[in-house]
Amino acid sequence: MRKLPPLNSVRAFEAAARHQSFTAAADELSVTITAVSHQIRQLEARLGQKLFERTGRAVALTPVGKTIYPLVRDGFDQIAQAFEAVSARTSEDSIQISATRAFAQRWLMPRLSQFNAVHPNVTVHIHGSENLVDLRAEEIDLAIRYGPVASDQRESVILEDCYFAVAGRDICPQDRKPAIEDFASRPLIAYKWGNRALNAPDWSTWLALVEHDRSIDFRMSWYSEEMLALYAAECGLGPLMCSNVLIDEELRTGRLRKIEGPCLPGFAYRLVESPSTRPKKGLRLFTAWLREAARSFRDESFVPEQP
Repeated sequence: MRKLPPLNSVRAFEAAARHQSFTAAADELSVTITAVSHQIRQLEARLGQKLFERTGRAVALTPVGKTIYPLVRDGFDQIAQAFEAVSARTSEDSIQISATRAFAQRWLMPRLSQFNAVHPNVTVHIHGSENLVDLRAEEIDLAIRYGPVASDQRESVILEDCYFAVAGRDICPQDRKPAIEDFASRPLIAYKWGNRALNAPDWSTWLALVEHDRSIDFRMSWYSEEMLALYAAECGLGPLMCSNVLIDEELRTGRLRKIEGPCLPGFAYRLVESPSTRPKKGLRLFTAWLREAARSFRDESFVPEQP
C-alpha cells in the first residue's frame, strides 16, 4: 500500500509552488489563504522539513521544496493525462488557444472561419491576454507568443512583423502620399504595451529616422491598450505607428494609409505547446492550418510602397 500524504495538502503545495504565492494558490483552489497555509504546515509536519521560506507576503521554495516540486508537478500532469485519455471524444476535438488580444482579434479571428469550414468538428476556444499565460495552470493547449526569439526557437516562428506610421484615409491628403507634417495639428496616437519587458518601437525612434520639420512639437495621445489605439486611428483621431500584421486588410482597402517614413523591425509570433498536453487530433489539425495560414499571409501580405 502506498504511503501518500493528504492529497489536499499536496494540491495546496503544488499550487503555491507554481504561483510562488499562497494568495494565488487560494484563489485557484477556491479556499482561504489560511486553509492553504494550514495544509502546507500539515505537509511540512509530516515530512519534518520546511517547504517554503516566508518573508511577509512573499514565499519561496526551500531546497527541499525545489527538489519535491518538479516531481509533484509532473505527477499531477500524468494524472490529468490519464483521465484525458479516457475522456469523451469532445475533449479530443476541443482545443484552448492563447494569444495577445490584438493578434487574436485582428489576425486570427478573421481567418478562423476558414479552419471551421474545413474542420467543423473541432471547437476552438480563444484566450486573449497580454500576460504570459501559465499553460499548465490555465489548461492551454497552444500559445501564440509575441516577442524576441532565441536562435534555438526559430523553428517555432510563424510570423515576424515590422512597424510603420499610418493614418485614417479621411485625414490624409488625397492627391499625394501623406507625410508626418500633415498631422502637425493632431496628436500622435500611442498605447501602453502590456508586456513592459519588450523594447517596443516608438514614435521617438521613428521621428529620429524620418526627414521632417523639426520645429513641430508633436503632441502624444496615450491609450491604455493596443486595440483602442488601432480603433482611434481608424476613426481619424491621429496617426499611429503599428504592426503590419494587424492592419493588412485596412492597408489593402485604403482605410488606413502609410505615412512616408521608415519601417522599424518588430518581433516574432511563435508557437508554444503546453508540456502537459497529450497530442490531440484537433490540436494537430489546428497547428498545421495555422502554419499554412501564416505562410500564405507572408506570401500575400500588403507591402506599402517605400518613399
